[in-house]
Amino acid sequence: MLVSCDKWDDSPGSSGVEDGPTKKFTFTIKGSFTSDLKTKASEYLYADGKQMTDLWVLDYKDGTLVQQLHQSNTEDDFGAPVMNLSYGTHHVYFVASRGQEPTLNTTAKTITWTKVLDTFYKDYEVTVVATSNGNRAVTLERAVTRLRLTFTDAIAENAATIIITPHTWYYGLDYTTGEPAEAKTDHAATITIPSNRVGVVGETANLYGISSATEWTTDVAIASKTGENATIGAATIEAAPFKRNRSTDYSGPLFSSSGDISLALNSSWSEPPLTGEW
Repeated sequence: MLVSCDKWDDSPGSSGVEDGPTKKFTFTIKGSFTSDLKTKASEYLYADGKQMTDLWVLDYKDGTLVQQLHQSNTEDDFGAPVMNLSYGTHHVYFVASRGQEPTLNTTAKTITWTKVLDTFYKDYEVTVVATSNGNRAVTLERAVTRLRLTFTDAIAENAATIIITPHTWYYGLDYTTGEPAEAKTDHAATITIPSNRVGVVGETANLYGISSATEWTTDVAIASKTGENATIGAATIEAAPFKRNRSTDYSGPLFSSSGDISLALNSSWSEPPLTGEW
Protein backbone atom coordinates (compact mmCIF):
# COMPACT_ATOMS: atom_id res chain seq x y z
CA MET A 1 0.00 0.00 0.00
CA LEU A 2 2.89 2.35 0.70
CA VAL A 3 5.79 3.32 -1.51
CA SER A 4 8.99 2.62 0.40
CA CYS A 5 10.87 5.80 -0.51
CA ASP A 6 8.02 8.10 0.54
CA LYS A 7 8.51 9.74 3.93
CA TRP A 8 5.38 9.25 6.00
CA ASP A 9 4.81 11.10 9.26
CA ASP A 10 4.14 8.46 11.92
CA SER A 11 2.50 10.82 14.40
CA PRO A 12 -1.12 10.11 15.44
CA GLY A 13 -3.56 10.83 12.64
CA SER A 14 -0.76 10.96 10.05
CA SER A 15 0.13 7.32 9.50
CA GLY A 16 -0.68 7.34 5.79
CA VAL A 17 -3.43 4.71 6.16
CA GLU A 18 -6.97 5.58 7.25
CA ASP A 19 -9.49 3.41 9.07
CA GLY A 20 -12.30 1.98 6.96
CA PRO A 21 -12.43 1.42 3.21
CA THR A 22 -9.87 3.37 1.19
CA LYS A 23 -8.89 3.82 -2.43
CA LYS A 24 -5.35 4.17 -3.71
CA PHE A 25 -4.62 7.47 -5.49
CA THR A 26 -1.55 8.24 -7.58
CA PHE A 27 -1.10 11.96 -8.22
CA THR A 28 0.98 13.39 -11.07
CA ILE A 29 2.02 16.92 -10.21
CA LYS A 30 1.96 19.51 -12.99
CA GLY A 31 1.98 23.29 -13.25
CA SER A 32 3.86 26.23 -14.74
CA PHE A 33 6.87 24.00 -15.20
CA THR A 34 9.23 24.03 -18.15
CA SER A 35 10.77 20.58 -18.65
CA ASP A 36 10.69 19.53 -22.30
CA LEU A 37 11.22 15.81 -21.69
CA LYS A 38 8.53 14.77 -19.22
CA THR A 39 9.41 11.08 -19.48
CA LYS A 40 8.75 10.68 -15.74
CA ALA A 41 6.77 12.59 -13.14
CA SER A 42 9.73 14.45 -11.63
CA GLU A 43 10.45 16.15 -14.96
CA TYR A 44 7.26 18.17 -14.63
CA LEU A 45 8.67 19.81 -11.51
CA TYR A 46 10.91 22.39 -13.20
CA ALA A 47 10.32 26.13 -13.44
CA ASP A 48 12.64 28.65 -15.12
CA GLY A 49 14.99 25.74 -15.76
CA LYS A 50 15.35 24.78 -12.07
CA GLN A 51 13.88 21.73 -10.36
CA MET A 52 11.76 21.91 -7.24
CA THR A 53 13.50 20.24 -4.31
CA ASP A 54 10.55 19.40 -2.05
CA LEU A 55 6.94 18.29 -2.38
CA TRP A 56 4.45 18.17 0.48
CA VAL A 57 1.04 16.47 0.32
CA LEU A 58 -1.31 17.03 3.27
CA ASP A 59 -4.65 15.25 3.39
CA TYR A 60 -7.47 16.87 5.40
CA LYS A 61 -10.91 15.39 5.96
CA ASP A 62 -13.61 17.25 7.87
CA GLY A 63 -11.02 19.86 8.78
CA THR A 64 -8.66 17.34 10.38
CA LEU A 65 -5.22 16.31 9.15
CA VAL A 66 -5.47 12.62 8.29
CA GLN A 67 -2.08 11.97 6.69
CA GLN A 68 0.87 13.76 5.20
CA LEU A 69 3.70 12.99 2.84
CA HIS A 70 6.98 14.69 2.02
CA GLN A 71 9.10 13.89 -1.04
CA SER A 72 12.50 15.24 -2.04
CA ASN A 73 13.94 15.42 -5.53
CA THR A 74 16.44 12.67 -4.70
CA GLU A 75 13.64 10.08 -4.68
CA ASP A 76 12.77 8.05 -7.75
CA ASP A 77 9.04 8.74 -7.48
CA PHE A 78 9.39 12.48 -6.86
CA GLY A 79 6.35 14.18 -8.33
CA ALA A 80 4.15 11.06 -8.30
CA PRO A 81 2.99 10.71 -4.66
CA VAL A 82 0.70 7.84 -3.68
CA MET A 83 -1.96 8.05 -0.95
CA ASN A 84 -4.77 5.83 0.25
CA LEU A 85 -7.84 8.05 0.73
CA SER A 86 -10.87 6.96 2.72
CA TYR A 87 -14.35 7.32 1.25
CA GLY A 88 -15.71 10.84 1.60
CA THR A 89 -14.61 14.38 0.73
CA HIS A 90 -11.00 15.44 1.21
CA HIS A 91 -8.99 18.59 0.75
CA VAL A 92 -5.52 17.51 -0.31
CA TYR A 93 -3.00 20.38 -0.15
CA PHE A 94 0.05 20.25 -2.44
CA VAL A 95 3.13 22.46 -2.07
CA ALA A 96 6.18 22.16 -4.35
CA SER A 97 9.17 24.40 -3.71
CA ARG A 98 12.91 24.83 -4.04
CA GLY A 99 13.13 27.20 -1.07
CA GLN A 100 15.87 26.73 1.51
CA GLU A 101 15.53 25.17 4.98
CA PRO A 102 11.77 24.53 4.96
CA THR A 103 9.85 24.01 8.20
CA LEU A 104 6.41 22.39 8.23
CA ASN A 105 4.14 23.40 11.12
CA THR A 106 0.88 21.45 11.05
CA THR A 107 -0.40 23.30 14.13
CA ALA A 108 -0.12 26.69 12.41
CA LYS A 109 -0.80 25.04 9.02
CA THR A 110 2.23 26.71 7.47
CA ILE A 111 5.46 25.96 5.65
CA THR A 112 8.20 28.55 6.14
CA TRP A 113 11.63 28.97 4.55
CA THR A 114 14.78 30.83 5.58
CA LYS A 115 15.11 31.80 1.91
CA VAL A 116 12.05 31.70 -0.34
CA LEU A 117 12.55 30.50 -3.90
CA ASP A 118 10.02 29.48 -6.56
CA THR A 119 7.04 27.78 -4.88
CA PHE A 120 3.77 26.29 -6.22
CA TYR A 121 0.52 25.43 -4.45
CA LYS A 122 -2.85 23.74 -4.89
CA ASP A 123 -5.89 22.99 -2.76
CA TYR A 124 -7.25 19.86 -4.44
CA GLU A 125 -10.74 18.75 -3.38
CA VAL A 126 -11.68 15.16 -4.12
CA THR A 127 -14.69 13.06 -3.14
CA VAL A 128 -13.74 9.40 -2.89
CA VAL A 129 -16.22 6.63 -3.73
CA ALA A 130 -15.73 3.01 -4.73
CA THR A 131 -15.73 3.89 -8.45
CA SER A 132 -13.31 6.86 -8.20
CA ASN A 133 -10.49 7.02 -10.72
CA GLY A 134 -7.29 6.67 -8.69
CA ASN A 135 -5.02 8.39 -11.23
CA ARG A 136 -5.14 12.16 -10.93
CA ALA A 137 -3.17 15.00 -12.54
CA VAL A 138 -2.91 18.00 -10.22
CA THR A 139 -1.93 21.39 -11.64
CA LEU A 140 -0.14 23.61 -9.13
CA GLU A 141 -0.04 27.40 -9.35
CA ARG A 142 2.80 29.75 -8.47
CA ALA A 143 2.56 31.17 -4.92
CA VAL A 144 5.41 33.69 -5.06
CA THR A 145 6.22 37.14 -6.31
CA ARG A 146 9.68 38.17 -7.50
CA LEU A 147 11.72 41.33 -7.17
CA ARG A 148 14.28 41.44 -10.00
CA LEU A 149 17.00 44.11 -9.91
CA THR A 150 19.28 44.96 -12.85
CA PHE A 151 22.35 47.10 -12.13
CA THR A 152 23.11 49.36 -15.06
CA ASP A 153 26.59 50.40 -13.95
CA ALA A 154 29.73 48.30 -13.53
CA ILE A 155 30.19 46.42 -10.28
CA ALA A 156 32.82 48.26 -8.26
CA GLU A 157 36.20 46.65 -7.73
CA ASN A 158 35.88 46.66 -3.93
CA ALA A 159 32.24 45.50 -3.84
CA ALA A 160 31.77 42.36 -1.76
CA THR A 161 28.01 42.17 -1.23
CA ILE A 162 24.66 43.48 -2.40
CA ILE A 163 22.08 43.79 0.35
CA ILE A 164 18.35 43.92 -0.43
CA THR A 165 16.07 44.91 2.46
CA PRO A 166 12.30 45.02 1.89
CA HIS A 167 10.40 46.75 4.66
CA THR A 168 7.86 43.87 4.62
CA TRP A 169 8.45 40.43 3.11
CA TYR A 170 6.75 37.04 3.55
CA TYR A 171 8.66 33.84 4.25
CA GLY A 172 5.79 31.44 4.92
CA LEU A 173 2.77 29.91 3.19
CA ASP A 174 -0.54 28.99 4.81
CA TYR A 175 -0.99 25.70 2.98
CA THR A 176 -4.77 25.59 3.60
CA THR A 177 -5.47 29.00 2.01
CA GLY A 178 -2.43 29.67 -0.19
CA GLU A 179 -2.00 33.04 1.55
CA PRO A 180 1.33 34.45 2.76
CA ALA A 181 2.46 34.00 6.37
CA GLU A 182 5.51 34.71 8.51
CA ALA A 183 5.97 38.38 7.66
CA LYS A 184 9.36 39.87 8.51
CA THR A 185 10.19 43.55 8.80
CA ASP A 186 13.44 45.02 7.44
CA HIS A 187 14.96 41.56 7.04
CA ALA A 188 18.08 41.85 4.89
CA ALA A 189 18.95 39.43 2.10
CA THR A 190 22.70 39.44 1.40
CA ILE A 191 24.15 38.39 -1.94
CA THR A 192 27.89 37.71 -2.18
CA ILE A 193 29.51 39.12 -5.34
CA PRO A 194 31.95 36.68 -7.00
CA SER A 195 35.30 38.26 -7.85
CA ASN A 196 34.86 37.43 -11.54
CA ARG A 197 31.80 39.72 -11.73
CA VAL A 198 33.73 42.87 -10.86
CA GLY A 199 33.44 45.40 -13.69
CA VAL A 200 30.43 43.67 -15.24
CA VAL A 201 27.52 45.87 -16.34
CA GLY A 202 23.93 44.59 -16.30
CA GLU A 203 24.17 42.08 -13.47
CA THR A 204 20.85 41.01 -11.94
CA ALA A 205 19.64 39.95 -8.50
CA ASN A 206 16.39 38.21 -7.62
CA LEU A 207 14.42 38.10 -4.38
CA TYR A 208 11.42 35.76 -4.06
CA GLY A 209 8.66 36.04 -1.48
CA ILE A 210 5.33 34.37 -0.81
CA SER A 211 2.53 36.64 -2.00
CA SER A 212 -1.23 36.97 -2.16
CA ALA A 213 -3.11 37.41 -5.43
CA THR A 214 -4.02 40.95 -4.34
CA GLU A 215 -1.44 43.60 -5.11
CA TRP A 216 0.42 45.06 -2.14
CA THR A 217 3.32 47.49 -1.76
CA THR A 218 6.44 47.87 0.32
CA ASP A 219 9.59 50.00 0.35
CA VAL A 220 12.88 48.34 -0.60
CA ALA A 221 16.40 49.48 0.37
CA ILE A 222 19.36 48.36 -1.77
CA ALA A 223 23.01 48.75 -0.85
CA SER A 224 26.43 47.47 -1.82
CA LYS A 225 29.22 47.08 0.74
CA THR A 226 32.89 46.25 0.85
CA GLY A 227 34.35 43.33 2.73
CA GLU A 228 34.94 45.75 5.61
CA ASN A 229 31.21 46.62 5.63
CA ALA A 230 31.68 50.10 4.20
CA THR A 231 28.81 51.24 1.98
CA ILE A 232 29.75 51.84 -1.67
CA GLY A 233 26.35 52.74 -3.10
CA ALA A 234 22.69 52.72 -2.14
CA ALA A 235 19.24 53.15 -3.65
CA THR A 236 15.69 53.16 -2.31
CA ILE A 237 12.50 52.04 -4.04
CA GLU A 238 9.35 53.46 -2.49
CA ALA A 239 6.04 51.59 -2.52
CA ALA A 240 7.16 48.87 -4.91
CA PRO A 241 4.08 46.86 -5.97
CA PHE A 242 4.00 43.06 -5.70
CA LYS A 243 1.53 40.37 -6.65
CA ARG A 244 1.53 36.57 -6.85
CA ASN A 245 2.93 35.18 -10.12
CA ARG A 246 4.22 38.60 -11.18
CA SER A 247 7.80 39.81 -11.39
CA THR A 248 8.48 43.39 -10.32
CA ASP A 249 11.56 44.50 -12.26
CA TYR A 250 13.68 47.57 -11.52
CA SER A 251 16.91 48.80 -13.06
CA GLY A 252 19.37 51.55 -12.27
CA PRO A 253 22.91 52.38 -11.12
CA LEU A 254 24.04 51.27 -7.68
CA PHE A 255 27.78 51.87 -7.65
CA SER A 256 27.90 55.33 -9.23
CA SER A 257 24.66 57.25 -8.58
CA SER A 258 21.01 56.93 -7.66
CA GLY A 259 17.82 58.76 -8.52
CA ASP A 260 14.05 58.75 -8.49
CA ILE A 261 11.91 55.88 -9.66
CA SER A 262 9.52 55.72 -12.58
CA LEU A 263 7.26 52.76 -13.33
CA ALA A 264 6.02 51.28 -16.61
CA LEU A 265 4.31 48.06 -17.63
CA ASN A 266 6.07 45.34 -19.62
CA SER A 267 5.65 41.57 -19.98
CA SER A 268 7.15 38.58 -18.11
CA TRP A 269 6.03 35.51 -16.17
CA SER A 270 2.30 34.76 -16.34
CA GLU A 271 1.38 38.18 -15.00
CA PRO A 272 2.89 41.28 -16.65
CA PRO A 273 5.64 42.66 -14.38
CA LEU A 274 5.98 46.21 -13.28
CA THR A 275 9.27 47.66 -14.43
CA GLY A 276 11.01 50.84 -13.44
CA GLU A 277 14.23 52.65 -12.69
CA TRP A 278 15.63 54.06 -9.50
